[in-house]
Amino acid sequence: MAVVKARKQDIDMLARLLRAEAETEGEMGMLLVGNVGINRIRANCSDFKGIRIIPQMVNQPHAFEALQHGMYYQNARERERRLAQRTVNGERNWPSKFSLWYFRPGTFENPGPCPPTWYNQPFVGRWKKHCFYEPTPKECENVYNTF
Repeated sequence: MAVVKARKQDIDMLARLLRAEAETEGEMGMLLVGNVGINRIRANCSDFKGIRIIPQMVNQPHAFEALQHGMYYQNARERERRLAQRTVNGERNWPSKFSLWYFRPGTFENPGPCPPTWYNQPFVGRWKKHCFYEPTPKECENVYNTF
């Protein structure tokens, strides 16, 4: 059962985002990016107040670097659609289970270390080249109450 409302075009949009942001991180990496996106919709806190649907989350200004690159604008593929649907259905994985932020430090060829905080939120884990950060309960209690 879906944890956020999603039409076919929303699943396609999310699928394109997963591929553009994390294709080199494999299926798990793409699922983790999807987790962060769905968390942003459900949490309603911090920089994500009022974000209620996938198009708002994807198109939030400065939220995803991938929107500046051509890969995002390619057609969605079935593999990424399945991954997007899994995140919409509520599948969550560590380290993005409660994360609202992630990023890839360093360069593509030479990833750097994960800083201990990002946007003043603590580091919780790394998947390949991406570092994940989740808010404290004081900053965003909602993200921990979204099951």
